[in-house]
Amino acid sequence: MKLRNLIWVLGLMLSMHALAESWYPSKWGKDDTLGALNEITPEHIVNAAKLVKTGKRYALGMETSRDTPAFGARTAQIFMVSHAALFGNAGEPYGTGKATGNDDWALLFFGVGSQIDGLGHVGIDHVYYNGNKVQDFFSQSGTKKLSTSDIPPIVTRGVVLDIVAYLKETQPERIMTVDGNEMLKPDVAVNEAELKGALERQHIELGKGEVIIVHTGFMALMNSDPKRYMAAQPGLGLNGALFLASYDPVAVGADTFGVEVTPGEVKGLELSVHMALLPKRGIYILENMVTRELVADEAWEFMFVLGQARIKGTVQMIINPVAIR
Repeated sequence: MKLRNLIWVLGLMLSMHALAESWYPSKWGKDDTLGALNEITPEHIVNAAKLVKTGKRYALGMETSRDTPAFGARTAQIFMVSHAALFGNAGEPYGTGKATGNDDWALLFFGVGSQIDGLGHVGIDHVYYNGNKVQDFFSQSGTKKLSTSDIPPIVTRGVVLDIVAYLKETQPERIMTVDGNEMLKPDVAVNEAELKGALERQHIELGKGEVIIVHTGFMALMNSDPKRYMAAQPGLGLNGALFLASYDPVAVGADTFGVEVTPGEVKGLELSVHMALLPKRGIYILENMVTRELVADEAWEFMFVLGQARIKGTVQMIINPVAIR
């Protein structure tokens, strides 16, 4: 067995052992509902603001529509309401100022496109973050606990790790090119070795209370070949997720629809990264993050800002975080 494969197997065994350990109550107490958000202090926010040197903004959220590829039956349907229906007067201008207007409504899953996975989204055997059992908070009209509407504004240092560039230099056989776009092959698991390699290449370090985003380049497939984009994806392996978790981040994300490598590293052990981060550690997951422009500018660290829509009772939310440098 090659040394690299042996190291991977040993790392995976240790990671699976960590997944099975006792995980609640959380380190923030048995009544905590915010998880890793507790890591952000006023000092984190002040230091993040110091990273702004050019004033350039990056939208990390993608445009979302009914054509956006999404997991399972998830969809986003938008409906526009005409001026006539809005004012109920057959389309005549409203009032002496002759006001006109339109409105819209949606039938959608909040887990389409760029999204944050809240702590009520994924559990282990119907037990969620901090030992909350599904019967204690589930309601068809919305969760009674662990709602994404309770997430305070997230402002902290953000970091993007360019795994594509690192592997292109060290293991080019794990890279593919589609329509001129370089990306990880869909079976590539990003683990500790790859993450450490990217950190060293980019000359950056990780710290507590931050947002870490992995660039795989795979999002380029979303528009050109959506079926292929959804069929399998590169992403974090369990060992890689636990390595990042050791730094106590607020959230971990990637430019893919599920963040973790899919299908998983071990057949039958699906969503191992989600289980390791959300219920066990209270670390949020950011899916379908737009990273290409950040990487093109080598904007490895930045001020990360997110104020999600506060719709009560939600376990996920469509988002458009902003990176500022």
